Order: sequence, then C-alpha cells, then structure tokens
Amino acid sequence: MKQDSKETGLYLLKKGKQGIFRMIFSRSGLILVLLTVQVLFLFSIFHWFEEFLPHIYGGVVIFTVFMVLYLLNSSMDPTAKITWLVVVMLLPVFGALLFLYTQKNIGHRALRDHYAQLNNETQKILMQDPKAEKNLQKSDSGAAALTRYVRRSGCYPVYEHIAVTYFPLGEDKFKEMLIQLEKAEHFIFLEYFIVNEGEMWGKILEILVRKVKEGVDVRMLYDGTCELSTLPHDYPQRLRRLGIQCKMFAPIKPFVSTHYNYRDHRKILVIDGNVAFNGGINLADEYINAYEKYGHWKDTAVMVQGEAARSFTRMFLHMWFLDEKEKDFESFLNIPIIPQVENGFVMPYGDCPLDKDKVGEQVYMDMLNRAQNYVHIMTPYLILDGELENSLKYAAERGVDVRIILPGIPDKYIPFALALTHYKSLLNSGVKIYEYTPGFVHAKVFVCDDREAVVGTINLDYRSLYHHFECATYMWGTSCIPKIVEDFNFTQNKCREITVDMISSEPLKRRALGFIAKAAAPLL
Repeated sequence: MKQDSKETGLYLLKKGKQGIFRMIFSRSGLILVLLTVQVLFLFSIFHWFEEFLPHIYGGVVIFTVFMVLYLLNSSMDPTAKITWLVVVMLLPVFGALLFLYTQKNIGHRALRDHYAQLNNETQKILMQDPKAEKNLQKSDSGAAALTRYVRRSGCYPVYEHIAVTYFPLGEDKFKEMLIQLEKAEHFIFLEYFIVNEGEMWGKILEILVRKVKEGVDVRMLYDGTCELSTLPHDYPQRLRRLGIQCKMFAPIKPFVSTHYNYRDHRKILVIDGNVAFNGGINLADEYINAYEKYGHWKDTAVMVQGEAARSFTRMFLHMWFLDEKEKDFESFLNIPIIPQVENGFVMPYGDCPLDKDKVGEQVYMDMLNRAQNYVHIMTPYLILDGELENSLKYAAERGVDVRIILPGIPDKYIPFALALTHYKSLLNSGVKIYEYTPGFVHAKVFVCDDREAVVGTINLDYRSLYHHFECATYMWGTSCIPKIVEDFNFTQNKCREITVDMISSEPLKRRALGFIAKAAAPLL
C-alpha cells in the first residue's frame, strides 16, 4: 500500500521552503526593501549633493504635497487613504512608486478585460429564473434586492429548491468529500488556496488518480503561494504525469509578479456540475485536525446539490480559462442537473479584485443593516475598514445582538494584534467579542435572524475584501440554517468573552504591535 501511495504521487512534496523566501516575496518584504533603498538614496544625496540640499528638499516637499492632494481626492477607501498618506510622507519618492505599483495594477489591464469577457460569455448560459427571483421578492424584499446587486456585479443567479448541507468541522466535510468524489462520472474540478501533502490530500489524490483512469476529467487549480511553503515549483507537471490537468494561479516572482496583490483564495470542489463544496477548508491536515497546528482547528463548509452547483462550475472555469484563448463552457455547464426539493433560496457568488465592486463586504454590510434581532459571525481575522466597522457598531447600537467569534490561538501574530485595536470601539457600541480558547477559528460565517446566512472564504480583513479572488454561498430560508445557529452557540460556549476591562491586561507585545501595525493595515 505504501508503494502504491508513492506511485500516485503522495510523496511528491518537498518541504522546507519557508522563512526568508516568504519574506522576500511578501508585501512586507517589498516595503522593507523600498525603505532601505530610500535611506541609502537619501544618504547618498546628503553626501554627494550637499550644496544642492535646499533645492532637493524643496522638490521633495512639493512632490509630497502633490501626492497628499492626489490621495485626498482619490476614490479609495478612507482607511487606505490614511495608510498611503503615512507611507508617502515617510517615503516620498519610493512611497509613490509603491503606490503606483499596488494601486495602478500594472500589468492587470489585460487580465481584467479577459475576466470581464469571460463573464459576458457565460451570462446567457446561466440565466436568472424569473420564478425564483419573484418568490424571493415575496418572501423578503431586502434579500431579493441584495441578490440583484450581486447578480449585477458578476452574473450570479439566485436558485430555489437547492439542497445545502452544513459541515461544522473540516473532518465532517472531508468524509463527505470522499463519498462524493467516488461518485464522479464526468468531471472533478478543484480550486484551493492551500494544498499540502498528508492524510487529507493523500486520500483525495488516490481517488483522483483512479477517476482519471476511469475517464473522468480531473482539473486542479491552486494558488502560487503554495510553492513558498507547501509544494515544489514543478508540482503541476508532477500531477499532469498522473493524468490530472493542473495549473498554479499566479506563480510567485520576486517583487515584479503581475499578481502581486491578487491571490486565488477560493476553496471550490465541483463534481459533475451537480455537487459543489465551498467554505474555509483547504486541502491540508490541520483543517481536519489530523494534527495540531494552532490548537483545535475550527472551520466550516457547505455542500450544495442541484442547479446552484453550476455557479461554482462557472467560477472555476473563469479562473481556469483566464490564461487561455480556447474556452469551452457549454460542455460543463449544460450537463443535466438532478432536481432537488428543498426549501429556501441559494446564491453562490464570487468576489473579484479586478473590478470596483467590493461584493464580499457589501453582502456582509447589507445583512448587518437589515438585521432585526441578531447577526452572529465567525472569522479568523478582524482588520476592518471604516465602513464595515461602522456597520457592525450601528447594528449593535440599534439593538441587534452582534457577536463575533475570533481565534484564541492565532496563526499569524500581526493580524491577531490588529484585531485587538478594534475591540474597544466595537465593545463600547455593544458588539460582543469572543475568543475561541481551544485553538484557531478559520471559519467564515455570517448568520442572521434565523433566516439567512453566508458560508464561504471571505474573511473580515483587507486581503479578502480587497485583494483576493473569493467565493461564498448565500442562503435564505434553507433547512441548514438552524444547524449553523446551533454550531455558533456550541462554539461560543468554548470561548472566553472579551470585555473592555480585559483589553488593558492583554500582553504589551500584542497591544504595542497592533498600535504600530494599524498604520499599515491595508498593506499587510
């Protein structure tokens, strides 16, 4: 059996590509390099052009004033404006270059146009059923308005009579994944942010290789950051030798990567266009608690069965064909669908950083603004812009029970410290905050008033809301919503509630780091 596992590629992984490489390729690494270059540049100017210093200083002041006025008049998020003002004032020349590099999306115009073209090509294949839209309008006009906004942003229909299964842990999703993978007859599409060798990926890979031999079309897409820490650079070629079509989205390149800001943070598994999985769970052992990385790993997912799975097929194909001229959507989107008889409405949707629509954030804020009784949230990170923070506070101030569950054991210390900087403001407005003491919460869940919920990949941080390709499943009136509520309450019972008095007793390191890092939060 061990030899068979080797032959199917279970031991293809080469580990240890972490540390300095992650720093070199990261956004923080670029900022540090630019800061160093600026210091050396200024030192050289002072040393070699001492007699021209008044002119140079005057030129820098004029340039800084120009950049400040430009930023103040830009249409970007106010919180991001503050960050860029700080960066430009500290690094007048190189700060401006960094701004142009990250905000002007150099090299992304063709990518944006191609993505928009793919959207247009598939609009006529996935049309909105007028009956489903009308029935949702009768049930909840506010929810219907939200689905119209999301459909306008990316052609995501709302569906009726869709079966949805909620998984409160990665272990639960993994068991069902293996069952559904065994049933595949036509195609299997996988799109994940993290893939790592081990029990989870090993068992999945064994099935995929077997399904390839049965004639099933298997395609794998994963984000290029995996080559920094989990997979070797040639892993796509290794999978192709096993018969699996594989691509790496945006391979990492030092500093000049054209996908510097944008990562594929989606987690999608589609089987035959009839079954789709979505949620926070990647393909690595910590997500199923096969080993303990940051204490107990709390994550969630949903399985969608029926016509709504087509939307996930479409999302996957958009990313798959993003770098190809020849495209084939109809072969995969026109496969017969097995009818379902469940109640409620389901809308799978994606969020694309190439357009100006902040779909993920708008869905969350819309739910907060329409809530009457409660909004309960699970998220691994809490790095908020002004709009989202105000929505959370406003909901609580008008009497809505707003609760947020966050990790008790962080996976990254800077986001953990940044979350603390929002605590006092939120608590003073009546938002209740809990930290999961057994370990790390990676779930991305919103549930509201026993009637609607979102489960997906979208965190409450700048990376998810602004810089990543994301996806989620919006549900209204589905039979799984009570289970989501039950899971939230069960998880909350394992948390410690945070109070204002407790903030001052937090470790000085966490408080100080959050205080400093907040100035650059949108860049982290």
